[in-house]
Amino acid sequence: MTIRYMVGTSESNRCLSVTVEAEDALIAALKVKHEYPGAMITYVRKANARGDLRHPHPDVAEVDA
Repeated sequence: MTIRYMVGTSESNRCLSVTVEAEDALIAALKVKHEYPGAMITYVRKANARGDLRHPHPDVAEVDA
């Protein structure tokens, strides 16, 4: 059974969060580390059912006109 995990990374003063489907948190972290080998894993948690972007930053939020 796969579960969606949110993995936070930090690389050269740039933070990034990635959603990954994996069997457990360790495998999710290893998948992200494989894609971004220079990044430091800062956290791994189960992804929010609502999508983790309930309150996005204004720069990435879509504006309804």
